Amino acid sequence: MAAVLGQFMEFHSVHGTNVRLDLSRTQATRVESFANGVCFSKDPLSPGEIFLVEIEEKELGWCGHLRIGLTAHDPRTMETVPEYSLPDLVEMGDSWVFAITRNHNKVTEDGGGEVEGGEQPNIGDEAGNKPKTFFTDTHLYIENMGIPKDKLVGRSRPGRYSHILDDLYKTNALPPTARRSRIGVVYVPKGQGNGDMHIIINGEDMGASAKSIPTNKPLYAVVDVFAATKCVRIVQVEYGFASLQTLCRKTIQKHIIHRMALDWLELPELLKHYCKYE
Repeated sequence: MAAVLGQFMEFHSVHGTNVRLDLSRTQATRVESFANGVCFSKDPLSPGEIFLVEIEEKELGWCGHLRIGLTAHDPRTMETVPEYSLPDLVEMGDSWVFAITRNHNKVTEDGGGEVEGGEQPNIGDEAGNKPKTFFTDTHLYIENMGIPKDKLVGRSRPGRYSHILDDLYKTNALPPTARRSRIGVVYVPKGQGNGDMHIIINGEDMGASAKSIPTNKPLYAVVDVFAATKCVRIVQVEYGFASLQTLCRKTIQKHIIHRMALDWLELPELLKHYCKYE
């Protein structure tokens, strides 16, 4: 069952001291150092609602990458935003944060994975299987929650080899920390006022990265623009019926072999740009 959701996602005006938001509050850039890059969603998430970001810019010379998770702390009530999501925010309690790495993000049955702040997870994909080809199904299902797959996978910038790179994104063959990679956080109810937090990387569910999260409080997304990750952008996910704009884009993309072929079509430049990048 797909959740009937779709609020416009923005970053909260309360954030780390080194973060700068653009005018739309959908892009967060760390302008100095490697820390003080903690951001929050403007509004609490609903069950099954993903907060999805794309890595837009990297910065060489730092160790560590994006961190993402959930917190029950209302950002407006914080006297100061913690310097780090790990360990500072987690040590405040009621916060669960996952550190994204180049490898080993999948939660395993023995509780592996980079998780802090909650009960250790025990399993990701129940059957232990690799996901199907990305476009086999229209939704990624976690328990009884369906997330539209259309926006979950990053795309390369248009170029001669972009179709090859796009296939690597779809099969999750590129490092999750790479530019254009899309990473999201979502929670699903498990009954009795508890839920599990899942991290989604380029369309693949990494498993329950934190279990028995209390869902009787509003849960805000946490995005820590940390170290080698310098800039992220929120990707809006459409639930329910797709917009006319999205349907037009899908129709056009279905009939071209390569995104650069859009340049040969007699279409408005804005529409070409939208079809290339989304």
